[in-house]
Amino acid sequence: MEWKLFFSTFVLIFLAELGDKTQLSALMLTAQTKKPVLIFISASLALVIITLLGVMIGDSLLRLIPEDYIRRLASALFIGLGVLLWFRVI
Repeated sequence: MEWKLFFSTFVLIFLAELGDKTQLSALMLTAQTKKPVLIFISASLALVIITLLGVMIGDSLLRLIPEDYIRRLASALFIGLGVLLWFRVI
C-alpha cells in the first residue's frame, strides 16, 4: 500500500470536510432524531458513494482529457465559485 498517498489523501479530505455543510447536517439530524448510530451509518454510506462517483468520473476524465487541462478547469471552477461567493451571487 502507498501509505504516503493514503495519509495525504486522508488529511486533505479530513481538513476539507471539517466543519462543512455535511458535518453540520449530520449534527443537526442527530440532534433532531437522537439516533446517532443511524445518522452515522447513513452519512458515511452517502459520503462513500459520492466519493466513489468522484473517483470513477475522475478516472474516466483522465482517459479522455490530459491531466493539465483537468487541473486548469478545476482551478478555474474554484476561482469562479469563489468570486460568485464573494459577491454573494450564489
